[in-house]
Amino acid sequence: MTSTEYTVRGMTCGHCASAVTEEVTKIPGVTDVDVDVAGGRVTVRSTGPVPDDAVAAAVDEAGYEVVTG
Repeated sequence: MTSTEYTVRGMTCGHCASAVTEEVTKIPGVTDVDVDVAGGRVTVRSTGPVPDDAVAAAVDEAGYEVVTG
């Protein structure tokens, strides 16, 4: 089991959390997504490593942005 945390910009409500969860869960291998709207963090749990660019693309598809660097 792998767990990776990302900082995400633009989330403000429960709908934001649902949208991000829905998109990130579509990534193969992802088993759980925990969204902390107030902290701007998304924790992705998976069966193995998930490419960061796949998570960033899923978050982008939901309408938000992974903060890098």
